[in-house]
Amino acid sequence: MNLIDVHCHLNHVLFKPDLDSVIARAKQAGVVRILVSGVNPEANREVLEYVKRYPDILRASLGIYPIDALGLTPDEVGLPFHKGKINLEEEFAFIEKNQDKVTAIGEVGMDFHWAEKEKTYLEQADNFRKIIRFAKKIKKPLVIHSRKAEAECIEILSQEIQHHQVAVVNHCFSGKKNTIKQAASLGHYFSIPANVIKSSSFQTLIKLVDINQLLTETDSPWLTPYGQRSEPAYVLESIKMIAQIKEITPEEAATKVWENYARVFGER
Repeated sequence: MNLIDVHCHLNHVLFKPDLDSVIARAKQAGVVRILVSGVNPEANREVLEYVKRYPDILRASLGIYPIDALGLTPDEVGLPFHKGKINLEEEFAFIEKNQDKVTAIGEVGMDFHWAEKEKTYLEQADNFRKIIRFAKKIKKPLVIHSRKAEAECIEILSQEIQHHQVAVVNHCFSGKKNTIKQAASLGHYFSIPANVIKSSSFQTLIKLVDINQLLTETDSPWLTPYGQRSEPAYVLESIKMIAQIKEITPEEAATKVWENYARVFGER
């Protein structure tokens, strides 16, 4: 099976001591592509260095996390820190300069868990629209973070992207059923994290979405299925659950997800 992790953070400090082993376990499990996600300028540069070290399996998804973009205190320690608001135009210029090394733009989006909607909606929405337009300009897929902002993100994406100009991958999507159906009708993809084995909401997501729009992720080191640090090898749990719910074999599920990955990110 060719397994895919379309969203993780292998540049987190928790992976510093044993990254080689983490990569080796992923390969042993059948993982052939891992998209490492950036969250700010410092992280994006680090992600590119990681991809240079492991070019056979890692790919770069350079992002501007909505909380970092606002210059707010990040919700998690362990990733590179950016002081103050992010200069979007400067980061766009950097990404465009390195676009041949970039597979996707993400994670990007909006967040009303760590930032108050009433105080930040306008700025977050403006930032998000600028990022979407940049992704369209350089023709890169978007990987979306939408914590407690699922409906707002889908609404903006529906306004900004017409006729499938770029692919949209909703990472760790926790929207309501009607929002899931709306995003699916727009042709969006959804990446299923490995903790789906203990999450009824992600299991419902698999039931509602056509298998041709499903991908797999781990969000490592978070969203672990086992009660410890998550890592890309665990993406197999997502495949098993997709197979179970869709009533197909794990091999068939993995093949479908690989085909979806190739279609979204342009790899074979």
